[in-house]
Amino acid sequence: MKLVQKLLDSMGMSDFEPSLALRKMVQIAYLLSFALFLWNSLRIITDTEGPVVVVLSGSMRPAFHRGDILFVKNQKDPYQVGDIVVFKIPGKEIPIVHRILTSHMTDEGKQVFLTKGDNNTVADRGLYDYKNGQRWIEKKDIDGKIYANFPYLGMFTIWISEKPYYKFLVVAFVVVITFFSNE
Repeated sequence: MKLVQKLLDSMGMSDFEPSLALRKMVQIAYLLSFALFLWNSLRIITDTEGPVVVVLSGSMRPAFHRGDILFVKNQKDPYQVGDIVVFKIPGKEIPIVHRILTSHMTDEGKQVFLTKGDNNTVADRGLYDYKNGQRWIEKKDIDGKIYANFPYLGMFTIWISEKPYYKFLVVAFVVVITFFSNE
């Protein structure tokens, strides 16, 4: 116990209280739980897997730029040519935000879509799962339609994902601030 006290004294933490540390850990757990609750609430309200996405490339300029935060909502009405949608390609994790370029009904009565980024020179056929016969995306591939955006506010998440040590620094900063705050 004396060794622990010497260590705490050397770190300037001679008045360390375990009950205060436990309370701080509970606060962090509460904050994380609230964030998870908020995320799941948004998923239910918007009827999407990802109610918020960050633009990762410049393919939709000038409508959206890298780092823009987009809000997505699934709609019951049919999607129209010109709608900007978020969709996923089977086997790929990262969602794509592009505009519906064309739409038609298949012989089986399914509505299918061809998409394209506004800043791209060609349509998205090269992105689709062409090896398995995907020439179009279907409604089941679309997560939702963009209904709001906040320019550049997502750059922070891009920096964190591009530089893994930034995640560590952010988590360490939050923990340090939480544990060393006066309340």
